[in-house]
Amino acid sequence: MKTARRLDIIEEYYFSSKLREVRQLALEGKPIINMGIGSPDLRPSQSVIDAVKLALEDENAHQYQSYQGLPELRKSMADFYLNNYEVALNPNTEILPLMGSKEGIMHISLAFLNEGDEVLIPNPGYPTYTSVTNLVGAIPVYYDLKESTDWEPDFEALEKLDLSKVKMMWIGYPHMPTGARGNLGLFEKLVAFAKKHQILLINDNPYSFVLNDNPMSLLQVTGAKEVSLELNSLSKTFNMAGWRVGMVLGNAAAIDAILKVKSNMDSGMFFGIQKGAIAALNSDKSWFDSMNVIYEKRRVLTEKLAEKLGCKVYKEGVGLFVWAKLPEGSVSAEEFIDQILQEKSIFIAPGTIFGSNGEGYIRFALCVKEEKVQEAIDRF
Repeated sequence: MKTARRLDIIEEYYFSSKLREVRQLALEGKPIINMGIGSPDLRPSQSVIDAVKLALEDENAHQYQSYQGLPELRKSMADFYLNNYEVALNPNTEILPLMGSKEGIMHISLAFLNEGDEVLIPNPGYPTYTSVTNLVGAIPVYYDLKESTDWEPDFEALEKLDLSKVKMMWIGYPHMPTGARGNLGLFEKLVAFAKKHQILLINDNPYSFVLNDNPMSLLQVTGAKEVSLELNSLSKTFNMAGWRVGMVLGNAAAIDAILKVKSNMDSGMFFGIQKGAIAALNSDKSWFDSMNVIYEKRRVLTEKLAEKLGCKVYKEGVGLFVWAKLPEGSVSAEEFIDQILQEKSIFIAPGTIFGSNGEGYIRFALCVKEEKVQEAIDRF
């Protein structure tokens, strides 16, 4: 049976295929240390676990749930944005809970892109932006992010592009994979650019509380809601990656368009998970501080490992990863990490999976306990 033509222009997600190889090596007895994927190994808070347990006894827990999520979940999301970003949102019209922000990338693309529309995608950037763009029949147009410009867009270069068919632009600050922070001045330029060219601007924002003392939202910019959406997630901030809880936020008309897609693709988020998410969103600053104490220790050790490999670490980065430049004259990023995987049983992500500008770089995830990072160092 012949598959759809859309499958001819995408590949299986890198981590889906590569982790099969890593798992096979582990089954063969290799002492694998996985520093490649950003899946937090830490637990959610006890209050989150308790909220889910309690929810299981609720008489409504096992029924279909609202496509828009519980009203109290949307209220918690609105309060979270107000308390942490000073952004006011209407919980009834400007917030839509998602089963992870990754599905939001698909929902947004289905809601706004027609076949042949063009989409500005960062290079390097999250690979899902490209694959989803291809799946819906739109055309990826890559814009460069480079270390020389602190991994921020070159607006002069953007203005020289033919933007007549561009419908959407993906950004993500703090940036994945580099950890570049971004700033409100950059957000203001991006919003102005989007308004000038009538482009829908989406900020993918799951990392703003990890090792970052200045969390920001694109929606802090005056007038941003007119042309912008923001995705956020509980995966990294609250150690809930497997729970699949995210949100998309922005103006009511855009949220309503996304809901039209979403309501035809799922039957609501499990009640217990929503209750756990509410407990997480109500966490105070001490939660973020406690996580960052752990991540800071891991980052120090991971930087030591990167430097032991002869790499130059991007010290300004925040978030869940360490981005490092390979030694001059070394092999390609993929050859470099494959050699380390085979010889030292350590898996690191090659920068090339995030785009051509990732060549010459590797990425370490801070999702490995300190003693395991030290073990990785000792193997060298």
